Amino acid sequence: MDHLLHLDRTLDELDPPRWPPPPADATRLVRTVHELRRVPLGALGAADLRMLVAQRVALPFVLPLAVRLLLEEPLLDAYFYEGDLLLAAVSAPPAAWTLLPEPAARLRAVITRLPEAALADLPRGAAEELARFSAGT
Repeated sequence: MDHLLHLDRTLDELDPPRWPPPPADATRLVRTVHELRRVPLGALGAADLRMLVAQRVALPFVLPLAVRLLLEEPLLDAYFYEGDLLLAAVSAPPAAWTLLPEPAARLRAVITRLPEAALADLPRGAAEELARFSAGT
């Protein structure tokens, strides 16, 4: 199933069950994630994808979208710093990537082509996390 064919649909539609409204005392993060589940996939931006991936929400649908952006700009600054979307993606559970072998392989290829100098500017531990993902472990 090509998840990118559903860009006009929302995560609430594609990843049942639909989530109820967040509790009245929910944090901003929880409210935002709930709101993002009602946005069509094609309208999600890099920061939205980073948040959904980091929160491990509907990964079979959001990881391919994140990879699509990362293929064009691997060190994309989605919100916090250069490479934040990449690091969120490679930190997703291995089981999620098992369901997405083609996007995982494409992302691994991109990572192996990153220059050493680019890795030096990433947060501490990032190079190890990228190496772990690239090794498939």
